[in-house]
Amino acid sequence: MYKILASEKTWMESEAVDSVKGLCNLKGAVYVVGYPDLHPGKTPVGISFISKKIIYPNLIGNDIGCSISLFETSTLKRKFKIDKVMKTLNSIETLSEYNDFNKGSIGGGNHFCEFTIIDKVLDENEYNILNLDKNKIYLLVHSGSRGFGEFILNRYIKEYALEDGFVEGSSEFTSYMNDHNKAITFAKESRQVIATNMCNTCNVTLDKIIIDNIHNGIEVKDEYYIHRKGASSSNDGYAIIAGSRGTPSYIVKPINSSLESGFSISHGAGRKWARKSCKEKLQGKFLRKDIKSNNFDYNLVCKNKNLIYEEAPEAYKNIDSIISDLVNFNLIKVVAKLKPLVTYKE
Repeated sequence: MYKILASEKTWMESEAVDSVKGLCNLKGAVYVVGYPDLHPGKTPVGISFISKKIIYPNLIGNDIGCSISLFETSTLKRKFKIDKVMKTLNSIETLSEYNDFNKGSIGGGNHFCEFTIIDKVLDENEYNILNLDKNKIYLLVHSGSRGFGEFILNRYIKEYALEDGFVEGSSEFTSYMNDHNKAITFAKESRQVIATNMCNTCNVTLDKIIIDNIHNGIEVKDEYYIHRKGASSSNDGYAIIAGSRGTPSYIVKPINSSLESGFSISHGAGRKWARKSCKEKLQGKFLRKDIKSNNFDYNLVCKNKNLIYEEAPEAYKNIDSIISDLVNFNLIKVVAKLKPLVTYKE
């Protein structure tokens, strides 16, 4: 059984919906939910796949433990100088402190670091519970387990037929879940390193992590195995739903943790265009001189020029439409709207 939790107005590719339907045929499948940010991938992105007595590592892929985490700094926004931060970030090669598996590397694709501020409070009660401060600078970090997650996936691809899944209690099941949990921990530690490096580089004082809600991984809940691919848990209190660069992100509180909701919510805007088609569609809009100098309406520092096309706001669904759908399906309360100041991509 499956369900797509999105309005008719939200862009939805038939290929993504067909992929969700196809997942229902897997052994042990109980329920599959697609969210408004649903889009095609090797497996569809923006889903919760719920099973009993069996797990499917291939649905999670290589970026185990990925999250969009919110960090609070003690730096006041009146002391944050955008031009100075942009100049600093443009002058460095990388934020990374490399080790064997690139802990501290943001990574490519849609991963990013972003200084942001609270633009609008939409739920005073939840805002106060989180003890947020409109006068402070915040930092979003979107990254996962990077080389470590890739290593784990490749190991199990080499040794097993992942499409058949791992049956509960088997040696491969136990081994994978142990490695999966190590990758979850690794990814969280990596985001902390990224946040520390970003703040140290830009002379911003990092304070503490506020939200860390994983959107790529397997959660065990009662008799269910909840596989999330680009979907945030509704069991962790609060989550960040990210826009594309230059557009708002939102702090939300999930309010409907049930089988019918997939125990999850959307994690971001979701792609509208495939990566391979972005450059062709945007070449006439993005001038070469603007790409070279990162001259846009938003403050972007991007080391990989291909990502300027692939991660353009035009390539993503409208974040406000995603939020509206989640509210209308009674999945979230919106706590606050975030306004991006500087977005950094490696």
